[in-house]
Amino acid sequence: MNAPATPSALVTQPGVLALLLRRPTAMIGLVIIVVIALLAIFAPLIAPIPPGKLSVVHRLTPPGPIWFFGTDEFGRDIFSRTLYAGRLSLLVGACVVAIATVLGLVLGLLAGFFRRLDTPLARIIDALMAFPDVLLAIALVAALGPSLLTIIITLGLVYAPRLARIVRASTLVIRELPFVEAARALGVPAWKIILRHVLRNLTSPILVQSTFIFAHAMLAEASLSFLGVGVSPEVPTWGTMIASGRQYVGQADWTILFPGLAIVLSVLSLQMIGDGLRDLLDPKLRGQM
Repeated sequence: MNAPATPSALVTQPGVLALLLRRPTAMIGLVIIVVIALLAIFAPLIAPIPPGKLSVVHRLTPPGPIWFFGTDEFGRDIFSRTLYAGRLSLLVGACVVAIATVLGLVLGLLAGFFRRLDTPLARIIDALMAFPDVLLAIALVAALGPSLLTIIITLGLVYAPRLARIVRASTLVIRELPFVEAARALGVPAWKIILRHVLRNLTSPILVQSTFIFAHAMLAEASLSFLGVGVSPEVPTWGTMIASGRQYVGQADWTILFPGLAIVLSVLSLQMIGDGLRDLLDPKLRGQM
């Protein structure tokens, strides 16, 4: 049995760029998320009006040349608030991916490489995945108290089992391969085998799953904010904007249209990137492209 192909090996082969260009959905998703990220990062330079500035006289003003996305019930510029809300969503998604990756790697590697730890850790992973994501997040936020740090830690704990399960399954296969058995026979310490042989062959599933976790984290943060258990209501988020604008549906639909569209585009683009990476890094699917 041959060792699994690693991303570093794939990129050295000719034609990979051409294969990537054959995935128009992945390229479109990458362009969309890059544009959203740039708009969020440079929000202080792009936003025409501070996101918290009130103008009751102009409340519920429809989109126009001055108010690009219209105004909300307090006369705040929805365009500016949408840009600033993107900064928080991207920050939450990136931090959640970092936490979930570290925890998922540790749990998955321990469970997959060491047989005596497999059963107890696998049962813990299965138990955590038995709860719906948002429900478990609400319970943890209620116990720890709502704040941005709590949201990040909570979602990191919620999504770590997803990555741990994939890492465990891949490690169970890799540890039985000949080059790992040869390293054991030569007396190489377990931690060196994990770092040099196992971890480097887990890059592909980790990259793919990280994009999906990023998307789910952004969606979960919006859901928590919509339910009122997220960050402070004064902080602009896509979820709180939709929650505050739902009472004006039919009268001022733009109050929920644009933040909702931002959520859809962000999550969809990350899913498209994840699908493209999976097809590119999986040798079986890559051969069909």
